[in-house]
Amino acid sequence: MPCIQAESTDKPGPLARRVRLREFQAQLAQRVQAAQSSTESNINQLGVMLGGAHCLFDLRQTSEIMPVRSITKVPLTQDWYLGLSSIRGNLMGVIDLPRFLGYAGTPIDAECRIIVLSRVLSLPGGLLVPRVLGLHNPQQMTPASEPDQVSELSPWHWASQRYRDAQSRLWTQIDVAALVQDSRFLQIGL
Repeated sequence: MPCIQAESTDKPGPLARRVRLREFQAQLAQRVQAAQSSTESNINQLGVMLGGAHCLFDLRQTSEIMPVRSITKVPLTQDWYLGLSSIRGNLMGVIDLPRFLGYAGTPIDAECRIIVLSRVLSLPGGLLVPRVLGLHNPQQMTPASEPDQVSELSPWHWASQRYRDAQSRLWTQIDVAALVQDSRFLQIGL
């Protein structure tokens, strides 16, 4: 009869576990540092629909995507400022981004989402968008700068970069950091 050897059930010792943990921490630190120091700002863009325009948000300027819950209206504010919402226990102002841009207001339905602004922007708030279109990589698109490819968002300085995807759709990259510094955006009162 052939001899069957049982696999070793010995667990690695404390020293081996510490070494593996240190290696893992070093790899993780390298990945985080590479992501933070990356000059490739066009990777990992969140696609959203604003009015009839396909737009891209840099994920480093946003923190999360939330379904719309309760929003408390604030009196004497612009019609595009929807009010305050508690997001993960923090009160944040919510802007109806299409309405801010001059489109019709966003109907609150199952598809709309609040894009929470990144903490690095130092402005606790969220942008209501009617539809999130997933992740897109502009490096796989063609820069669109020809006059016939001008987006209706072109007059805005924070929406100047445009791309055309493989299906010939025009995408406008929104610089959220520049948007939240726009004087009109900061003036929510009537």
